[in-house]
Amino acid sequence: MPPSTLNIPFPSESLVRTAEQALVVDAELSPLVRRSFSTSDNTLRVDYSATTNRMLRVAVNGFFESLGVVLGVMKELDVDVVHGDLEGELTGVQGLEVSE
Repeated sequence: MPPSTLNIPFPSESLVRTAEQALVVDAELSPLVRRSFSTSDNTLRVDYSATTNRMLRVAVNGFFESLGVVLGVMKELDVDVVHGDLEGELTGVQGLEVSE
């Protein structure tokens, strides 16, 4: 079966790196599936290869579930605001404690 590639765009390079770091820690459960990550131009690239279409489908479905959790956490915690270059105050950012 030929390899398959997912290209997932993000608004910034920082968010791409954060997503990659969160997703790379979960290894594929099956030895019949291979996955690799790379980033370029604010895009997370995920290359998959599997021995069968079914194994590929199961692996990609699991990946999208994990990606959904990562994106939800990023949205909830405003990761781009917390770790990006700051302009102005952080007053009112949910979950952020600022020491004066």
